Amino acid sequence: MIIDKILSFLDRNIHKRRIIKFLKNESIKTVIDIGAHKGEFIKSILNISSVTNIVAFEPQKNIFEFLQKTFSANKHIELNNLAIAEKAGKKIMKINKLSDTSTLNEIDNSSLYFKFKSLLLYEKNSIISEQEVLTTTIDLFFHNIEFSKKTLMKIDTEGYEYNVLKGSENKIKEIKFILIENQFSKMYKNVTFEDCHQFLINHNFKLLKKFKFPTLHYEDRLYVNQVDNI
Repeated sequence: MIIDKILSFLDRNIHKRRIIKFLKNESIKTVIDIGAHKGEFIKSILNISSVTNIVAFEPQKNIFEFLQKTFSANKHIELNNLAIAEKAGKKIMKINKLSDTSTLNEIDNSSLYFKFKSLLLYEKNSIISEQEVLTTTIDLFFHNIEFSKKTLMKIDTEGYEYNVLKGSENKIKEIKFILIENQFSKMYKNVTFEDCHQFLINHNFKLLKKFKFPTLHYEDRLYVNQVDNI
């Protein structure tokens, strides 16, 4: 798809390069990649020499198989076919024709952005199927694991970011950086990024940097934990 190729080009050659250039100065050791998709962020973060451990989560089965083929030989990368949520169990994921925009959230079909995206994909509805996925939480998955200093958690879950944060009440205290997507599209029901922002502020984080995507339809925000010894 042409639109997919254009967005991928902008993401790889402009957006992620800006993020990695900024993060190179932070001596990050461990990366938790929530919503890894095909490993776009993994490939970028591997350019930071200080990174020694990556734990990635991707719930879509066919996309996870792609991840395995790409990264299974790298002993520093742990791949998990799971969705990170507010509680452990099972959920239905809506699979989008643009697979990096599949979501666990309820979509507002009346939103202008959803209609525009469907138009670009030559579809009345860009959701092509539904898939049951297993879920866990950050607190459950890492309950007996102590994070190394300078841990970065990246969250890109298509409007489900607040649910991810709610499942990290305890372990988030050990995380130094949070890189989280903020969409401007208003495509998902009952979703506002202000909930994510306030959660992070309440847990001792402050906003460090905003990285706007070239097409200006979303941004990634980098938050830093203000506790000095993390």
